[in-house]
Amino acid sequence: MNSNDRSSSQGFPRASTIKPEAATEDTLRSEKIQIERKTFVFSLKENPRGRFLRITEDVGGRRDAIIIPSSGLAEFAKVLEQMSQASESLPTRTQP
Repeated sequence: MNSNDRSSSQGFPRASTIKPEAATEDTLRSEKIQIERKTFVFSLKENPRGRFLRITEDVGGRRDAIIIPSSGLAEFAKVLEQMSQASESLPTRTQP
């Protein structure tokens, strides 16, 4: 086992581990939006395994990301639109 194969105490790979696929990613399109104190970057990318959307959230330097394969983008967009409509149409609950 070399130093790049070790995991953190929580069982996740170390952040310094670079996957070979990441080196061959091409960015096809990228958009950035600021919502309150969060920055979201939407990057449509392609690698040898196919196309995908990476959504990165940056809050004060801390980044988290999710990846949606291109085969699921239409369904993802449909659910997101449904959630947006629900947010606008449902009454706001008041805090006690």
